[in-house]
Amino acid sequence: MYLTRFRLNTGRPRARRLLGSPHLMHGAVNLAFPEPPPRGGQGPRVLWRVDMNAEGRADLYVVSPQRPDLTHLVEQAGWPALDTPGWTTFDYGGFLERLAVGDTWAFRLTANPVHYVRRPQDPPDAPTKRTAHVTPRHQLAWLLKQEERAGFEIVRKPPERRLTERGDECEVLVRDVMPLRFKKGAKSGEPVRFTRVTFDGRLRVTDLAAFRRTLTHGLGKAKAYGCGLMTLAPVT
Repeated sequence: MYLTRFRLNTGRPRARRLLGSPHLMHGAVNLAFPEPPPRGGQGPRVLWRVDMNAEGRADLYVVSPQRPDLTHLVEQAGWPALDTPGWTTFDYGGFLERLAVGDTWAFRLTANPVHYVRRPQDPPDAPTKRTAHVTPRHQLAWLLKQEERAGFEIVRKPPERRLTERGDECEVLVRDVMPLRFKKGAKSGEPVRFTRVTFDGRLRVTDLAAFRRTLTHGLGKAKAYGCGLMTLAPVT
């Protein structure tokens, strides 16, 4: 497994187009591999996420079973005249092997929190419909429901640091809630719609096998469009 970081040159029109279209970015990421793993397979898949900071810097993160070649992105959306390759790839497999139950990490996850509902006007036997969670409280509740299956638990604050709001007991921030709507192409039919949310917080590993699967298979829906990738950093 590999973890790759690529900085996009936001001064270039192609970079701005990629940042504005999850569909185009999905295609650009896939072009980094001669044969990307099938999306419906049982093994690890290609996951990606774009992080934007307050100064406008945009970093693309990719987790993949194969080492990627991002030459095409350097040429279209990077700094091709520089001597450096334009991206950095790390041995993610070695990092995964060193994880242990009880480890505490800072994490970032961009996800698509959803639930399934039946409208009041629908008959009782009508199929439920996948719907986005739209409030931070429900989005956090979605994340907490993933804990056991995903192999981690969100670190809880000590009582003296908690406020009165429901959900404040967790060491996590819900931010950058963004409803997205786009078409896959000029001739495509119904547009793709989903809500993207970023969670920053602290977690503790509880189930090593499940947690490794979360990091290599993703969490939640819309993985092809920049959701599901969780990254870790040492707790400071």
